[in-house]
Amino acid sequence: MEFVSSFEHLAWKVVMSPPRKKTTAEESRPHPSPKSFRWWFARFGNVGLFLGAGILLIVLLGVAQRTGWIRAGSLAAASSADGSQQIHTCPMHPQIRQPGPGRCPICGMALVPATSSGADLDQLAVTIEPAQRRLANVETAEVTKHPVTTKIRTIGSIEIDESRQATIASYIDGRVERLFADYTGVVVEKNDHLAVVYSPQLFSAQVEYLEAQQTLAKTSGSTLASVREAQTKLVANSRQRLVELGMTEEQLAELNTSGEAKSRLTIYAPIGGTVIEKLAEEGKYISAGEPIYRIANLSTVWLMLELYPEDGSRIRFGQVVDAELTSLPGKTLTGRVAFIDPRVDKSNRTVGVRVEFTNENGELRPGDYAQATIEIPIGPQGEVFDAELAGKWISPMHPQVIRDEPGDCPICGMKLVPTSRYGYTEQPVERVESITVPRSALLMAGEHSVVYVETEPGRFEIRNVTLGPILTDEAVILDGLEAGEKVATSGNFLIDSQMQLAGKPSLIDPTRAVPKFRNTPLEFENFQITRLEGEAGQQIEELYRAYFEIQRTLAADKQPSEKSVVTLGRSTEHLLAAEKMPEGVREQLNLIEQNIPHLHHLSLEEARAKFKPISHAIITLSTRIRGADAEQTFNHFFCPMVKQGEGDWLQSEAELRNPYYGSEMLRCGELVGTIPPKTNGESPKEIQDEREHQDGGDQ
Repeated sequence: MEFVSSFEHLAWKVVMSPPRKKTTAEESRPHPSPKSFRWWFARFGNVGLFLGAGILLIVLLGVAQRTGWIRAGSLAAASSADGSQQIHTCPMHPQIRQPGPGRCPICGMALVPATSSGADLDQLAVTIEPAQRRLANVETAEVTKHPVTTKIRTIGSIEIDESRQATIASYIDGRVERLFADYTGVVVEKNDHLAVVYSPQLFSAQVEYLEAQQTLAKTSGSTLASVREAQTKLVANSRQRLVELGMTEEQLAELNTSGEAKSRLTIYAPIGGTVIEKLAEEGKYISAGEPIYRIANLSTVWLMLELYPEDGSRIRFGQVVDAELTSLPGKTLTGRVAFIDPRVDKSNRTVGVRVEFTNENGELRPGDYAQATIEIPIGPQGEVFDAELAGKWISPMHPQVIRDEPGDCPICGMKLVPTSRYGYTEQPVERVESITVPRSALLMAGEHSVVYVETEPGRFEIRNVTLGPILTDEAVILDGLEAGEKVATSGNFLIDSQMQLAGKPSLIDPTRAVPKFRNTPLEFENFQITRLEGEAGQQIEELYRAYFEIQRTLAADKQPSEKSVVTLGRSTEHLLAAEKMPEGVREQLNLIEQNIPHLHHLSLEEARAKFKPISHAIITLSTRIRGADAEQTFNHFFCPMVKQGEGDWLQSEAELRNPYYGSEMLRCGELVGTIPPKTNGESPKEIQDEREHQDGGDQ
């Protein structure tokens, strides 16, 4: 309100103020006529010049477009064909979307059109431009194939070797009169004195034994044989009672010599070692069986490890294990696996592994912790080579005991066994090679793993892979890649975001990345057909007849009959049970056996899907084995229109009948070639040329 009042007051002053008097110069200046040209130019000249310049610019732009100096589309580069402005996004951050070009507010990269994904080569790849590649730091590495060794690192504790422990207990009731090893930790040798026990029971048993001996000595030859025999048994029983009460052979010999009973029994150490527990004191009354000492021989100790089941399955008896103790920094000790628990612990889902270490110097103390390292070759579990075990003999209880010749284990007394029992060879064996990629090349989402393969410069193709063990710096690929290919190791998410923006398969939905299928006929370098005699020859021909029956049924749009399916399965089983078969035949028979069950119970579409691998196996078999009396030539057909490719099948007749489509496309396909019942190692092309020559001669 104050502002309005002030404004009204100012306006009132302007209105009410007297008019300003003109100066002499102003009075003497000539005034233009209101309608003269100078008056109009002074008022509107600037506006006219501006409008004229605009019109001239438009005319010049039109002339430039007509002459080709400027293209009309360049002025609307940021607009789409329908006049709407193109949406741009960031390759690294696809959530950034704005009309028109610019830079990403997060990473500063130049925005690209949202529908741009480089050259649209196919549905499984994008092209990354060099500028984008440099900004996103896209790098690649070669897929390698080499023997792979993984290292298992785990923590375990040092424990006493259970096979080298002893508990010293009293055999009789009595009182501990003296303890020679009077504190824990005393090192004793075998047969050392440990304790003296006073026992009236022992004294009376000795007296009884001596009296029985004296009575036996007094019996003369005139005494009845039965009486003498009874007395002899009494002496033997009395002596055995003393043995049961803990007397040694040396003590019994001394008793026989002296003929004097003693009420005190000396207990000796059964093994050499260290007293780890002292369980009685001098003067204490003890009962029979009550422990006095526990002794452990620490010349060998155990390292107890807990491994995951998948790691435990790759460990073998006698395998080398390196360990480092925190109490011995910088020193690596070497032991061997002595035991692998055949069970998995239900509480923590681990497998116990026991490693044996020699401890002659007493450096390893039970209860200490050690970090263990086990090197495991990646690949199938076959024979391995260990220079220390090649051609040697090993103790089944103590793997540190290795000898050049058979014999007994000096620790447990068991017979030594050859190291070949545990898969160790005398000669070096070739390691299995595995396909690996850098670990950074993997993009993982749940159960799916993908990599981006650079098939051409700048072209990156998504590839589903089957993942094996993941190591520290690399990952083993079981399926999906070949050695020599290049995979993206840096900038993977840029490539994946481009795939997402283009609506192609990506890490979000990798199942859409359907692998390419073979869409060409099966090829064979040559036919090496073996003629099977006897029952095997009859069974293979029966197998072919059952297959042809199924093929004709599917071509007629019907489900296979139970009889033909059962016959095919039975023939396959008989052939698998045969003793001698050419190389590779059992593999094809196994493939048939896997796909034949319940074929007649499946729908027509499902039966045709199962028929495909069966056909591949049958065609391969027909180039390798036939019956001895076989005379029929088979025809190999192929249809390129079969879904997911690989549309091969075999027929006994020459007229094409497509089992994959039936009446829908019964004649779709082509004759690849013929397979005769016997050959001399000719190639398929030679056989085909010879057949065509014969057909021409017949005409």
